[in-house]
Amino acid sequence: MHIAIAGNIGSGKTTLTGLLSKHYGWEAHYETAENNPYLDDFYDDMQHWSFNLQIYFLNERFGQIQKIRESGLDVVQDRTIYEDAYIFAANLHAMGLMSMRDYKTYRSLFDKMTGFIQSPDLLIYLRASVPTLVRQIQKRGRAFESGIRLDYLGKLNDRYEKWISQYISGNILIINVDEIQFEETPEDLNSVINRIDAQIHGLF
Repeated sequence: MHIAIAGNIGSGKTTLTGLLSKHYGWEAHYETAENNPYLDDFYDDMQHWSFNLQIYFLNERFGQIQKIRESGLDVVQDRTIYEDAYIFAANLHAMGLMSMRDYKTYRSLFDKMTGFIQSPDLLIYLRASVPTLVRQIQKRGRAFESGIRLDYLGKLNDRYEKWISQYISGNILIINVDEIQFEETPEDLNSVINRIDAQIHGLF
């Protein structure tokens, strides 16, 4: 079983990945933001470093998916390879922060890579408003995220909603983070787990 958790910056992907991994006894695969050599530079100068950052993420995510499938283990994955292309790279290009040349090169590489991978058995999308994202970003206090603009988060949210509305690669579960606090409230976490169980066991 391969469950992948998608959502904007600060939506709670890493937290839910850990909670689900602990509950099911499955292996957790996290996004390695702290070890990313481009993030600090990117937030200082998005236009200069956007292509480098997205290629790094794409390469890391592709390798991660290969390991997941080769291991044969049940896995919960923090963020998907699709978000890199349909959300972040597309948004950077639309904002004029990635040139058409770089964007075409990136998308060509993405299209080739995704021809060799399988989509997750279940995609969980964490939907969150910008105020919720800001609150959770401030709560975790990562220095490289301190300069993220509200309009940037809003544009990412718009792209997430469009992508999710068109997602046909497998089963999907949408969780509204504005209305549920799975980290602080056991009842909310149990509600999420019950909905996941229903999906993976084919009850709905």
